[in-house]
Parts: sequence; structure tokens; C-alpha cells
Amino acid sequence: METFANLISSPTPVLVDVFAEWCAPCKIMAGILKKVKETQGDSLRIIKIDIDKNMNIAQHYAISSVPTLMIFKNGKQLWRQSGVIEANELNKIVEMFK
Repeated sequence: METFANLISSPTPVLVDVFAEWCAPCKIMAGILKKVKETQGDSLRIIKIDIDKNMNIAQHYAISSVPTLMIFKNGKQLWRQSGVIEANELNKIVEMFK
């Protein structure tokens, strides 16, 4: 299994979705992320991090609300936003970091 540090060090943009099973907006975001993946294909990797099972990542990135989305490339955080974001807007954001 790849570590989080290995996952985000990719030259391909990595969209990290920090979510919780009990979070209603997170469930909405899951469907949106599926649409984004269909549009982006192999040019974007999406990983989901359950905040309740990965408190160390949540603490390291000072995540206090879910969903929180972050884009990493080559190990650097390039973008971050909390809350639900529509697929078309998220696709535009991803395009900026390719």
C-alpha cells in the first residue's frame, strides 16, 4: 500500500478528498468526484481520506471541516477548499494545475 506522502508526490495532479462517513455534503461530493474522474481520466488521480481513520493527516493539514479538497503535485499542496464544489468548477480548477 502506498503511503500518503508517496501518493501526493506524483507529477500527475492528485485530488485529495478528506471526508467522513457521517457527513451528508461528503456523500454529495462523492458523486461530483465521480463525474470529475470521468472527465479527467488518467490526467488526475483522486484519493479519498476518511478523517476519522486518518487523524494524523487531518492534524498535519489542519483540517477542521469536511469535505475538504486539496490538490497536490510533486508533493506540494497547490490548492485547497472546504465544502461542496460543482463538477464543472472543480474541472476548471484541476485544469490550472496540469
